Amino acid sequence: MDRRTKEQVAAELHERLKDFKLAVLAGYSGMDVAKMTALRIALRKSNAELKVVKNSLLSIASRGTELSALDGTFKGPLAVTIAHGDVVETSKALVEFAKKNDKLDIKSAMMNGKILSKEQLTVLAELPSREVLIGKLLSVMIGKQTELVNVLSGVPRNFVQVLNAYREKKASEN
Repeated sequence: MDRRTKEQVAAELHERLKDFKLAVLAGYSGMDVAKMTALRIALRKSNAELKVVKNSLLSIASRGTELSALDGTFKGPLAVTIAHGDVVETSKALVEFAKKNDKLDIKSAMMNGKILSKEQLTVLAELPSREVLIGKLLSVMIGKQTELVNVLSGVPRNFVQVLNAYREKKASEN
C-alpha cells in the first residue's frame, strides 16, 4: 500500500474507533478465508465488524480513542472486532466461534473505557441478551402490579363474602 492509501485506511478506522461499544483484539493466525468469512457473517448479525489491519496502522488509528490503552498489545497478526450494537451478542458470537475454532485467539477487549481480559469477555458472553433481560424486567414489573391489584381487591372480596355468609345465616334462621 502506498502512503496515501495507508492514511485513508487509518482515518476510516479512527472514525469507527471513536464511538465503539466493544472492541476485541484477537489473533487469527492459521485461519483460512472461509472461516474468517463465517466469523464476519456471524458478527454482522450483531452490528459488529471484523477488520484485519497492520498493527502500525491500528496504533495510528487508535490514537485519541479509548482503544489506545491497548496499544502495547498490538503484536502479531491481529484482527480487531468493533461492535456498535449489542455487546453481549457480539461477545457471544466471538466466544462461540473461538470455542469451535482454536485458531481464533481472543487477546483482550475494551468496553466503556475498561480493559477486559479473555475471561471477562467469556463471562459477558454468558449473560442473557438485551431482549431477554428486558422481558424478565417487564415480567417482574407486571407481576408486582398484579399482586398489588390482588391485595387491593382482597378487602372488598372479603367484605362481600362476609355479607354473603351473613345473608345465608339470616336466610337459614327464617
